[in-house]
Amino acid sequence: MKKILAAAAFVLGIGFSVNAQESVVPNIDPNAPEMKFESEVVDYGTVKFDANGVREFKVKNVGKSPLTISNVQGQCGCTATTIDGKPGWPQEPVLPGKTVSIKVKYDTKRPGPFEKNVTITSNSKEPSKVVKIKGVVEAAPADGK
Repeated sequence: MKKILAAAAFVLGIGFSVNAQESVVPNIDPNAPEMKFESEVVDYGTVKFDANGVREFKVKNVGKSPLTISNVQGQCGCTATTIDGKPGWPQEPVLPGKTVSIKVKYDTKRPGPFEKNVTITSNSKEPSKVVKIKGVVEAAPADGK
C-alpha cells in the first residue's frame, strides 16, 4: 500500500512540476502605442561647469492608439526629470503619429564625465524603456565664478 501511495504522489508531483514549467506568453495588443526615439542617447559633449543641463529626447508614437507616459525616472539625484517644478514629459496622451519631447536635466555642478540611465514608463508595447545621457562637465573655474 505504501508503494502505491508513493507512486501516486510521485506521478502527481511530476504532473504539477510539468504544469508549473509551462510558459505564459503575454498577449501584446497589435494596436498598442509604440515609442520610436530620434536617438536613445543624448550626448551633452563637453559642457561648462554650472551650464544649462536641460536636454530632450524626441519620441514619436508609431503605434495605433494614444501613448500615455506615466513616469520618467533618472538613475540618481544628479539627473532630474522635473524641470522648474513640472514633469519633463507630456501629461496628456500622445496621439498616433505625433512627436513629443521628454526633458531631462543633469546637474552640471558635478565636474567630470557622466553616463546616466533614464527610465521611461508608459502604456506602449515596451512598457519600460531605458535611454541614456552622457557627457563631460568641465572643472569649476579657479576664481569660483
